[in-house]
Amino acid sequence: MATKDAGRTLVLLRHAKSDWPDVADYDRPLAKRGRRDAPVVGRWLGDSGYGPDAVICSTARRARETWELAAGGLTAVDPGAAPVVRYEPRVYEATVLGLLMLVREFDDAWRTAMIIGHNPSLADLATGLASPDGAPPQAFPTAAVAVLGLAGSWAEATPGAARLLAFVVPADLPRGPG
Repeated sequence: MATKDAGRTLVLLRHAKSDWPDVADYDRPLAKRGRRDAPVVGRWLGDSGYGPDAVICSTARRARETWELAAGGLTAVDPGAAPVVRYEPRVYEATVLGLLMLVREFDDAWRTAMIIGHNPSLADLATGLASPDGAPPQAFPTAAVAVLGLAGSWAEATPGAARLLAFVVPADLPRGPG
């Protein structure tokens, strides 16, 4: 069992690039680029040792599709990867405060947790949690990943208390076969 001060890793993944067909925002699917980028990000997570114990994913279609494809990339690296996955309606249209409150509810047995969500709240959460000397860049494009290290329990997550461990965008990652 994790101890209170063992630290946690929070992975923030913005959904991959979506298409704009004539459907409600909530129902927008991934675009071709999004379907290409999501598995690349999943492989990077596995290769970098940031495979999550739990995934909290927006219920919007583009976020769910992002997780499905990223999970495929992650399991290509680590076939045993089997995080707990919860589709959470509160992530869609969440405020930064709403996301922070969600993080504070996480199970302390989770060492690494990932939120798959939307901007501007995801970028604001990354910036708000990161210490001022190590905040992620202002731009948080689709399929970008911010990895934050938190010193204590999830319930102790506070603004400025996290350390930015990594920030990547798909364009900077190597493409696998196919």
